[in-house]
Amino acid sequence: MKETVLVTGGAGYIGSHTTVELIGAGYDVVIVDNLSNSEFGAVEGVRKITGVEVPFEQVDCTDKEAMARIFDKYKFNSIIHFAASKAVGESVDKPLLYYRNNLQSLITILELMRDKGVRNIVFSSSCTVYGQPEVLPVTEQTPRQSAQSPYGNTKQICEDILRDTVHAYPAIYGIALRYFNPIGAHPSALIGELPKGVPMNLVPFITQTAAGLRECLSVFGDDYDTPDGSAVRDYIDVTDLARAHVVAVDRMTGGKSKGNYEFFNVGTGKGLSVLELIAEFEKATGVKVNHKIVGRRAGDIEKIWADTSFANRELGWKAQRSTGETLLSAWNWEKRLRGIK
Repeated sequence: MKETVLVTGGAGYIGSHTTVELIGAGYDVVIVDNLSNSEFGAVEGVRKITGVEVPFEQVDCTDKEAMARIFDKYKFNSIIHFAASKAVGESVDKPLLYYRNNLQSLITILELMRDKGVRNIVFSSSCTVYGQPEVLPVTEQTPRQSAQSPYGNTKQICEDILRDTVHAYPAIYGIALRYFNPIGAHPSALIGELPKGVPMNLVPFITQTAAGLRECLSVFGDDYDTPDGSAVRDYIDVTDLARAHVVAVDRMTGGKSKGNYEFFNVGTGKGLSVLELIAEFEKATGVKVNHKIVGRRAGDIEKIWADTSFANRELGWKAQRSTGETLLSAWNWEKRLRGIK
């Protein structure tokens, strides 16, 4: 009998790709999403890729009564919790939205896990929990610094909530995956990153500029202490990131967890600057990207990339796709969206 996994925020960018990987690994999946920052088309894309009529429930994870009905309707013992507001810049402008949505959704899920006897949760965390680290690359033992944004602070607080909950309720197991910067799209180009309005992340802005939807890409700052002055990040292919979630679920369902609460860095182990990423896109696609330098953006950190050796060793997982391959997949997704040949 197949295990079933509840995926909150499963119509979102990472959630939809993870659903595909879960199904490919033999799991059944139920998607819950309120579609506040996603579209049902992603669910349709997942169904086309997998050939599975994945159940979908349009529910807000902060609504405990509605979520309780989901727990009663479907039988599952594992949850991957993606549902959250996720833009650094927006969180600076709308901190209360981020604190209410991100904290309350996790608390609701954990309360229901306790009450309904659900055992495993993978939490969608972020490298923003490290703030601006003093030493690079960051390992899992790197001290967390003060968050640079309300978004980052919600991830720190949510990790603490998860850690304290599994300590108080030993029947619950939790793994926090600290993502670096996911980019790219599924090779089929049937699902990918689909921002509503002006993109908050770099790659959709690159692809929209390349497609002519936007006149110019703004590079936030060229005066950072980096080789070319632009901010440095660890960019990981979204399908590689999705596979890490499958491995994390496997770890818990297979009884391989080392303690009730674990956390892992999920990145490539390589830092690329914003200007380097633009150059990589142009090289992979042959399309020039009009860009200009503007002032720094509030909430951004200067540079961060992962030491992934612990995750590689413990999970038996590592990032595989090249940056060029990933950026080409993002461009193919953008072209499909815009009807570009």
